[in-house]
Amino acid sequence: MKYHAYLTSNQGLNTPSINPCKLLDYGFLKLAAGETYHAETPGREILAVILGGKASFEVNGKSFERVGGRPNVFSGKPHSVYIPAGAKFSIQAAGPVEIALPSAPSDLETEPYLIAPSQVASGSWGAANFKRHYNQILTLASQPDLPARRLIAGETYTPSGNWSTYPPHKHQVDDLPREAYHEEMYYFKVSPGDGFGICRYYTEEGEEEYFTIRDNSIHMMARGFHTIASAPGYTTYYLWFLAGNQRVQAVVDDSALAWVGRTVAMLKELGH
Repeated sequence: MKYHAYLTSNQGLNTPSINPCKLLDYGFLKLAAGETYHAETPGREILAVILGGKASFEVNGKSFERVGGRPNVFSGKPHSVYIPAGAKFSIQAAGPVEIALPSAPSDLETEPYLIAPSQVASGSWGAANFKRHYNQILTLASQPDLPARRLIAGETYTPSGNWSTYPPHKHQVDDLPREAYHEEMYYFKVSPGDGFGICRYYTEEGEEEYFTIRDNSIHMMARGFHTIASAPGYTTYYLWFLAGNQRVQAVVDDSALAWVGRTVAMLKELGH
């Protein structure tokens, strides 16, 4: 089975040609100035993340005007709109706009809401050549007051030549506090746009897949260990989003590589 796809970048809604996940789904929406997209969300919650540009939203009669601001994902924190299950909504582009639409099953009855850049927690994980930078958009740890049924989402930026999600980890069974079951997807952008990265995905049962990360590609992980690397000269961005039985996060590192994670404190003390 394949666990990655290269999305089209046509006007309107673009979706992966395959999807091995049972809970998560994804759409990449591209609109020209003045274009409008209409949809409904029967039984699913959506987090609309503005990748670049501005758009106005109407969700169940509630308006969010000219949401967005950054020209692309490499130029600041995101604006996002949470669209609850069962909603009817429209998105009208104020100019050229690109919007990520991850979704998951939900029975949560709540109002739609805006997540402003000021609500997005940022920082860095790792050290040395496996240091990367993150934005936490919708997580229980960073935004406990924002309601969601399953969705967890954020962004990671992996600098030139660095590794990310390293040591590789998995989250495929509910065994709290050690591990939590979550499917996960990574949606990638690359800067400059002609660049690339490398992804490794593997399971304890011996399944393994490598693929080349390109701008507008997606990795879909129903289970298994995963890690990526940016080619020297290029920065990779990925929007990460998860869904499981609950929103508490807990991961297990590959035991053969977990020792690398234990060097982070020492490396930081040395200034790496």
